[in-house]
Amino acid sequence: MKKIVFTGGGTAGHIYPNLAIAQELDGFEKHYIGSNGMEKEILKNQPQLAFHEISAVKLDRSKILKNFAIPFKLFKSLRQAKRILKEIKPDIVFSKGGFVALPVALAAKRLHVPVITHESDLSLGLANKIISAVATCTCTTFYETSKKGKNFVWAGQPVRKQLFCGNASKALAKLGYPSKKVLLFVGGSSGAKRINELLKDPSFLTADYAVIHATGKADCGKFLKSENYLPLAYLDPIADYYAAADLVITRAGSGVINELLALQKPMLMLPLSKAASRGDQIENAKLFAKLGYGEMILDEELSCENLKQNIDKMMKNLNFYKKNLQKAGKNEATQKICALIEKFS
Repeated sequence: MKKIVFTGGGTAGHIYPNLAIAQELDGFEKHYIGSNGMEKEILKNQPQLAFHEISAVKLDRSKILKNFAIPFKLFKSLRQAKRILKEIKPDIVFSKGGFVALPVALAAKRLHVPVITHESDLSLGLANKIISAVATCTCTTFYETSKKGKNFVWAGQPVRKQLFCGNASKALAKLGYPSKKVLLFVGGSSGAKRINELLKDPSFLTADYAVIHATGKADCGKFLKSENYLPLAYLDPIADYYAAADLVITRAGSGVINELLALQKPMLMLPLSKAASRGDQIENAKLFAKLGYGEMILDEELSCENLKQNIDKMMKNLNFYKKNLQKAGKNEATQKICALIEKFS
């Protein structure tokens, strides 16, 4: 039996696409190399994937001096990854990019193991810029990104099957089956500070809408359930809450907005500013807004008043966004990537 190593971690956007592919891929012994982060916790519930841990180091854009230690730490994680790969002897490595995947991909190249990497965003992240130089194939979520290199292939974003099986009634029951339209606020796998600040007092929304608010574990205790308002540390299973939502308000990480695209859910995107990121979320949001899948509000323009105005506007035109989402067609990214894995392994 062939063997495959999946790698990527740090955020759900690097982990769940790997799981989508692993669930679809048959005929392989499956392994996962990650760090002592979110991926380790999630993989506890995935017995079909043998988990192997390495140390990992991330570029910190806010603490420049801290980054001087990166080459030394990267060398250590590279040695760890190489040792694990020698033990597994995989036929191929699938990388989701990011700082966790970088040493694994570089180690695989040194051991002459084919690497397929996947870039979720419109522009390549730093790790994937390096990984794509050694990869056999670079898959992209966006068609525009596939034009950046000769070994680039447009595939789309892998989405887990279970997201299409949500039960809206289970989520609505927690709200008391409201008669109002439902807003779902998603701040990413750890919540979003800016969104939480806006919803300190959700009454500016709950007069007209029912609100489900994913706060993240750290801040959940600061919010209390009230009429038409349900704060939750995390959404489990998220498919039920997606199914219940009429409109999703979210950051603009490629993982979540492409899930919403696949589910044909209109979205109001609040991308991270360039001060807090490399600007990838702004690029993603601009493209999706241009295609008519939703609207965006830049961080510096975000306020309770502006948020309410945009929500009201979108609610009056939901069919417009739904028609554009339907034009995108069926998501077949997982099948396309599985075929490439079979081809190059």
